[in-house]
Order: sequence, then structure tokens, then C-alpha cells
Amino acid sequence: MIAIVNPQFYGVHGIARYLDSFLSNLPADHPPVYLITSDEHRDERQYAGVEIIHFPYNHSRFSLFFWSLKVRNKLISLYDEGKIQWVNLHFPPLIPGLFLPRHIPVVLTAHTTYLGMSGRFYETRHFVSQWSGLSIAVKLWMEHRIFNLTSKVITLTEQGRQEVLAYGFKGPVTVIPNGADVKLFTPNDAIEKDIDVLFCGRIEFRKGSRSMAELCRQLIARKPDIRIAIVGYGDDDAWVKAELAPYEQNVLMTGKVPFLEMLGYYNRSRVYVSTSYYEGLPGTCLEAMAMQLPVVVWDFLFYRGLVIDDKTGSLTAPNDFVVMTDKVLELLSNPLLAAEMGRNGRALLESDYNWAKLASAVLGVFAKVE
Repeated sequence: MIAIVNPQFYGVHGIARYLDSFLSNLPADHPPVYLITSDEHRDERQYAGVEIIHFPYNHSRFSLFFWSLKVRNKLISLYDEGKIQWVNLHFPPLIPGLFLPRHIPVVLTAHTTYLGMSGRFYETRHFVSQWSGLSIAVKLWMEHRIFNLTSKVITLTEQGRQEVLAYGFKGPVTVIPNGADVKLFTPNDAIEKDIDVLFCGRIEFRKGSRSMAELCRQLIARKPDIRIAIVGYGDDDAWVKAELAPYEQNVLMTGKVPFLEMLGYYNRSRVYVSTSYYEGLPGTCLEAMAMQLPVVVWDFLFYRGLVIDDKTGSLTAPNDFVVMTDKVLELLSNPLLAAEMGRNGRALLESDYNWAKLASAVLGVFAKVE
């Protein structure tokens, strides 16, 4: 008997996709689940054994505070009526966590932390945070407070676990990765591949927006006829567009794309590349591997176990643009190698990142008595 709290369930971002996949793959004998969310971008969805509860939400300054207060009252009511035993909070965002009732046990699913998103987790600072020092301090304080309300934590990667421990959390931390819907993300060999390199995700500093532009320049210099697609949007897209404007014959920037349209871009592409410096566990990389694309990424802990060097893709030392360029061009010039890595990637997704298995593992955290 679980109440999941997340104000932005109807979206294309990672947590929305995570929750939709989790709820779609619950086992038949799962306990009752309540999803408490907002009515923003609402569409009609149904999941067996899941009741969706909506509270109005808008983007006014204090809307999330008022939304969180309503959720708090609903959680207390559900708990007092014996309908829930656990609250499952997903963050970010953080504000709903500040309003959690202290007497109801909480399992926190920490997709990312602001320690990581600010670049402070690494000894080497790979990117400049978009937040001021004061803003980061407030966010870290909020996270510490939420951890103090939390009984158990789920993280997506070993890096996530280490970030949680860095906050001083003393409770159990379970690593359960994100997954991809391998039934939905199935490659279609009949579609022509007219994109050589695919970047997709949010265009912002921590996602490597500036290094993505630099890699594009180096790829074009080495292969003047290369075709690159950048699918996504974010705080830094104006800068990236300006930097890559001289290469419009090589680079397509799509902006925001509906979730289901991503299938077409994966099918049309030969290689998935990411220059991201920080992720929870990147959903676009999982989806690309399910679509049998070889992947080339920086060598960070959050990719370990998913991107296996020379088997499912290539790991490159952060900011080594020469080697990353070499790796991408090698895959483009060797379609047999690319196809083998793609097959290996999909096999790994089917065995270890299958939501049918992962959903049961997540439920197991609520069932454990610590």
C-alpha cells in the first residue's frame, strides 16, 4: 500500500518516463498504489490496481507550496484510513518532500542530487553550475532535511548511492537501475538511416551542451559530409544554436520532440553519442541501446554496467575530444562492429534493464523489514 508523490507525472522528462514504465509493469499481485500528481498536461491513463489522484497546479510562484500542502493532508488521510503504509517520493523537485508527514514511513527514489547536479560530487569540476552559491546551499539544505525524513533510499546507479552516502544518510540504500520499454523501443530495419550521429536530451551545462558543440565541430572537420541530429531543448540551446549555425548543412536541431517521435530518430540513426557530465541513469541512452544503437559516452560511474567498453559501446575519458571523435568515426566506418555492439546492447537491456523485472525489485524495497 504505497502513495507515490510527484507533481509532474505527465511529461517527457526522466522521472515521468520512469514512473510510467514502473506503473505499466507492476506484477498482477501488486499491493494497492496511489499516484498523487498534478493536473498539468493531464491525459487519460489507467494502470491496473493504481488510483491516480490529481491536485491543481500551475506555474505561479507559490503553486508548488500550496500543492504540497494539499498532498500532505491527503497522505495523512490515506494513512489514517489504513490505505497506505509507505510514501514514495521522487526527487527532484524537492519542495513536496519538505511537507511530508513525519509519522508516515518514506522511501525516497533519488534520481539525482544537487550535490551531483551542481558539479560538486566530482573532484574535477567538469562544468559550471547554472545556480548561484546561495541557491545551491539552499537546495543542499532542503535535501539534508528530506533525507532526515526518509527511511529508505532507492538510487539508479552506484554513483547515486555514493552521492546519498555523502549526505550522511544512515539508512539502507538500494541500487535499482532505470530501464527501457523493450517492447516499445524495438528497432525497425526497414527505416533508412539518414542520421550518422544522434544527441538527445536536455541542452544544459551539466548535460555537456558546450562539449557537445565542440565535438560536433571536430566530427565535421574530420568528416565533412557527416549528418548530426540534436534532439532536445534546454537553458543552453540558444548558445548551442549560435555556435553551430555555420554548420547547418551538417547539424539538425529539432527542439522539443514528443516522446513517441523519438522512435523515428533512433531508427534513423547509426550511433548515439552523449557528452553529458552528470545523469541519474540516462533514459535516452537506455532507449538508444534498446534500439540497437552503439553508444559513445564519457567514462563516468553512472554509465558503468550499462555501457561496457568495446562490447555495448565506448567509454572515453571526459573531455578527450580526439579519442571520442576517433571512436565515433570508427563506428561509422565499420557497420559490422556497430551492429555487433548494438545487438549486445539490446541483449543487455532485455536481461538486466527490463522493467518487468525492475518493477518487482522496486516493490521488494517496500516489502523488506529493515
